[in-house]
Amino acid sequence: MTLLTLHTILTTYLVLGAFLLAIGLYGMFAQRTLIGMLISAELMLAGASVNFMAFNRFLAADPTVGQIFTLFIMGIAAAEAAIALSIVLAVYRNYRSIDTEDVTDLHG
Repeated sequence: MTLLTLHTILTTYLVLGAFLLAIGLYGMFAQRTLIGMLISAELMLAGASVNFMAFNRFLAADPTVGQIFTLFIMGIAAAEAAIALSIVLAVYRNYRSIDTEDVTDLHG
């Protein structure tokens, strides 16, 4: 197996998707700022998209199924980014900080 044929193997894409998911999970627990957590959530959604497209490319009988799931994930990611950024802006206006330790009195 050479480096030029790695794009023809399902495992390559699954490892890439798992790597993106792992980076996102690590960032979710390691980051203290809300923006860092937002970026980590986007990385986890990107890992899921890569896996859906890989399964679509190699295993699906109908090629549109994985693409539709990926489009839904992209839509959810865009909505999540818009809502999360508006929440971050509202928190910053009230607390003058986006550090998660500073906004501990937001218990719902």
